Amino acid sequence: MSAWTYANIWESVAAAVPDQPAIVQGDRVVSFAEFDAQADALAAHLLAAGLGHQAKVAVYATNCPEFLIAYYAAFKAGLAPFNVNYRYGPEEVRYLLDNGDAEAVVFEAGFASILDPIRATMPGVRSWIAIGRDGIDPPLWAQDFAALGARIPAVRPTVAPWGRAEDDLLLIFTGGTTGMPKAVMWRQGDLMAKGNYGANPLLGTGPLASPEEAGPRAAASPIKPRSLIAPPLMHATGLIGAFTAIGAGGAVVLLPHGKFEPEEVWSAVERWRVTRMTIVGQPFAQPLLEALDANPGRWDLSSLFIIGSSGAMWNRENKLGLIGHIPQVNLMDSYSSSEAFGMGLSTTNAAGERATATFELGPDCAIFAEDGRRVEPGSGESGRLAVGGPIPLGYYKDPAKSAQTFPTYEGKRWSMPGDWASVDADGTVRILGRGSQCINTGGEKVFPEEVEEALKRHPAVRDAAVTGVPDARFGERIVALVEPHPGAAPDEAELREHVRSQLATYKAPRHVLVVDSVARAPNGKLDYKAVKERALAAFGEAAA
Repeated sequence: MSAWTYANIWESVAAAVPDQPAIVQGDRVVSFAEFDAQADALAAHLLAAGLGHQAKVAVYATNCPEFLIAYYAAFKAGLAPFNVNYRYGPEEVRYLLDNGDAEAVVFEAGFASILDPIRATMPGVRSWIAIGRDGIDPPLWAQDFAALGARIPAVRPTVAPWGRAEDDLLLIFTGGTTGMPKAVMWRQGDLMAKGNYGANPLLGTGPLASPEEAGPRAAASPIKPRSLIAPPLMHATGLIGAFTAIGAGGAVVLLPHGKFEPEEVWSAVERWRVTRMTIVGQPFAQPLLEALDANPGRWDLSSLFIIGSSGAMWNRENKLGLIGHIPQVNLMDSYSSSEAFGMGLSTTNAAGERATATFELGPDCAIFAEDGRRVEPGSGESGRLAVGGPIPLGYYKDPAKSAQTFPTYEGKRWSMPGDWASVDADGTVRILGRGSQCINTGGEKVFPEEVEEALKRHPAVRDAAVTGVPDARFGERIVALVEPHPGAAPDEAELREHVRSQLATYKAPRHVLVVDSVARAPNGKLDYKAVKERALAAFGEAAA
């Protein structure tokens, strides 16, 4: 049996279903045979360029087939790929490439203007490879991705002298909410062990017995999965969702313009008979529901059985609204992060539901108090959520942060990204929020996420962001940025009372700033640093 690596699984699938679509975007269809051949060609180029075992390959692009081809090529050659946030400026990109020890950079040609000024500071990069797109050609100082992909090596599949191993890494750079970006080091074997790889409850199939079984199972499957990835592939939610679809012999469906547009999403679901969609909570789900409400019956969505989400809260009202339009759908709300997959799962469908921000505790999960004691169910105590079992090795080149996030309790290592929660007597986990954003007002802890969710339950509020600003008496004072529904004009006093009706009085915002947009990132997450800056600019002096 070969090692549990993505390349070994995907090669098995490509051999079994070569003519099936692997990636589609608009009118472009990349078959598994093309996906495999182009990855072989790029892998051969990277090896010829002198990249050694586990050398780092940066991928800097918006959603497109080349993004996944580049990762496949790196996996084939025993290299370690990592993501580059395409919203970063030159200095942030320079830091990330340097910190990640990039020896090859695959980038969208439109980002050449950001890379060109910093190339001289990156002597370790052996190969710059540009993806021509949207009429923008590769710069003269980079090689053309399309031309390299057409150079299919005579001997296939490409296998590096060092082979492939389950210890081969995938690096996931996460910006987090504070400090500089850091790369989470996942071994491919651990990722697959964590995911119970290949199991499909809807089809009644268990995990794969070996990587070689992936192809025959894909060929024999009566249902060919089609997975629409709405968020950016540069973030873990989209990337791992795409990996899962490819490993099952299914097509990854990317939006035509490489960005999130609700009507384009539903049109793609109808056109490609999508069976599963990946989103990031309420920031994606709200406009999707609004598009359905505005166009009842416009799209045939009968193929869609799962909408999976991770990375942001997703409220009950929205879930019930989606089920009203898509009665057969299962809404699977996963509580995970780049450092910790499988912390909790909440499923809502026509037969039943779970409350917002409550999850069934995942296997190998626990909650620990600040002094390292395990929080007992029903105790009313809160603590940091932890997941054990297969977890990352740590953060790349950052032992101090690794020790903080991956501590040892009860004699074993845990991944604890900083999410606070409590657990009911029946095992239901109630998520409070990320500790790094916790507001301390008068000695009381307030998690922005729970206030945001309370605000979003008001009929006039489309989205909300909450932070703290300095207060001479209480230490910090709560400020809310509120994005209203079109035509709505929420009253500040009414919003405060609305929060008080659900939460403790001290958790109600002292100030409310109505904004056109809370300006979420493409992955649906809030930039709390920017939120705080806006709050300080509006209310800093008033609160001090």
